[in-house]
Amino acid sequence: MFLSRTLKDYISKVNDFFPIIMITGPRQVGKTSLLEECAKDNRKYVSLDSSEKRTLAQNDPALFLQRYKPPVLIDEIQYAPQLFPYIKEFVDKEKQKGMFWITGSQQFSLMQNVSETLAGRVGIMHLQGFSQSEKFENYQQSPFLPELQNIENRKSNDIGTDNIFHTIWKGSYPALWLGTDDNWELFYNSYVQTYIQRDVRQILNISNELTFIKFMKAAAAQTGQLLDYASMARDVGVAETTIKSWISVLNTSGIIFLLQSYSNNLTKRALKTPKMYFMDTGLACYLTRWNNYEALEDGAYAGAIFETYVISEILKSYWHNGKEPFVYFYRDKEKREIDLLIDQNGKLYPIEIKKKSNPDKNDIRHFHVIEDTIKQQRGEGCVICLSEEYLPISENVYSVPVKLI
Repeated sequence: MFLSRTLKDYISKVNDFFPIIMITGPRQVGKTSLLEECAKDNRKYVSLDSSEKRTLAQNDPALFLQRYKPPVLIDEIQYAPQLFPYIKEFVDKEKQKGMFWITGSQQFSLMQNVSETLAGRVGIMHLQGFSQSEKFENYQQSPFLPELQNIENRKSNDIGTDNIFHTIWKGSYPALWLGTDDNWELFYNSYVQTYIQRDVRQILNISNELTFIKFMKAAAAQTGQLLDYASMARDVGVAETTIKSWISVLNTSGIIFLLQSYSNNLTKRALKTPKMYFMDTGLACYLTRWNNYEALEDGAYAGAIFETYVISEILKSYWHNGKEPFVYFYRDKEKREIDLLIDQNGKLYPIEIKKKSNPDKNDIRHFHVIEDTIKQQRGEGCVICLSEEYLPISENVYSVPVKLI
């Protein structure tokens, strides 16, 4: 079974503009499957996971490109950075669009090589696991914005409030989502081991894999919270500088997202520490040992994981449409907080996230800081929650069901 991806429509547009397109994202999110579906047998496919082809690409890049001539899809290209200058030379000479499609999971090394060699020649897109809309086959859903017109135009996903936590718990990796729940623990255990052995080891000199897994568990326990390097260092038993380095790797790999605090020259009392969110809620649940969704929904982790889910879905609604989300949160020393601010068209759109079905004016009591403290124009706002339909809370603020993201 193949579920269409929102990014599919955008790929054709980018392909008509750039000689090279690149899709990045964590392992197992469907990068290759998406490009193969878009190619429809119209271009060669070669994976550098194959030791024979990787060796050829590393040792004789010119011969490799003779054997695999464009149009070509090169998978896991980070294993052969020797190819990049030859690809640059090739596209500069031929001056054609859509010659190379490339993918990679190790974004740290991949982006470094791309920025040094292919700048201006490559259209870069970011893919995560299935979005909520993709799971329920509404793949053409637009980027989320809490404007009434945007909300009214959105298709309601076939997900009830009684099974939202099953969706959160199961996660977004295609192989797992399209299968049964029986392999949930096996999948994530294998994923963590593969991620460490194939990606982390090539970036960090880790002497003890168990310590890094302990770190990932400590990080998952902080999803949806202000990032606390010191407490994580104490829990894991390593230096705070080590934690910062490891967080950077998770961030670069697309495993987590660091939501920055909104600030300008008028927000001197705003906190500067970012909030951390796991991009796949199933992975966060696995690392924190929530082995079934019923326990998850009733447990102490429910609020943080619900917020994590909403943030990740909003981010995917932008990335999977080929757009960059300009998003922040706000918290100041007076403990006034707004969960999410979307900065667009000269306005800040405030969003609160609540694991409840009946939000009220008390939930939006801090929205006024946008005009009063930040001194910015405020757009329409919303509370994303477990309600069944969108309803007004106050003028220009609505409660929005999570199924509409």
